[in-house]
Amino acid sequence: MDAGPDLAALAGAVGDATRIRMLELLMEGRSLVAKELAFGTGVSPATATVHLKRLEQARLIRSTRQGRNKVFRLATPTVARMVEALMTVAVRGPRASATPEPLRAARYCYDHLAGRLGMGITDALLREGHLSLRRHAFALTPSGEGWFEAFGIDLAPLRDQRRQFAHRCLDWSERRDHLAGALGAALASRVFSLGWVERQPDSRGLVVTSAGQRGLRRHFGAL
Repeated sequence: MDAGPDLAALAGAVGDATRIRMLELLMEGRSLVAKELAFGTGVSPATATVHLKRLEQARLIRSTRQGRNKVFRLATPTVARMVEALMTVAVRGPRASATPEPLRAARYCYDHLAGRLGMGITDALLREGHLSLRRHAFALTPSGEGWFEAFGIDLAPLRDQRRQFAHRCLDWSERRDHLAGALGAALASRVFSLGWVERQPDSRGLVVTSAGQRGLRRHFGAL
């Protein structure tokens, strides 16, 4: 019999409270050093190093050098989708309402927008006919091509990326799909560069600025 994927090894890698919390912290989409991950998970730097080695061996995270520091980030967007899916399964019933309001309102899901903000933008793009639904993805319509280009997003490089172009990502707090993939990441990057959202310290949560409230209302209507 052919050996299938080693799910037991994967379960072992993520089936630890400290390691899954590290993956959650890296869902911000930023690279973090071991000390930051140790602080965020409440363990010693030495213990954090052991856990990070286990995650790296499982190919869930990768590390690079930035000067004298070694920084860690999620290995691929697929890992981010796995973590988001686990959150979706874990947050059910009464626990769903216990999700902190800032995270429900607006947050990063790895490198794209989630929460009510991400869903509101996705709904607006669908409502205006700039996106359409496919079975496992969104499709960009002709009007959407023009809209994204006018919004300052160059679509050609996005299509050359190896990742999915307009992935449907299940939002664990809203229980519906928001825009992810290369297009979702580019949209989030553009919104951030316009100064419409700001990161909350030590959190995936985002704050919509005054300029963002005006810009989002102008381009996407009431969110």
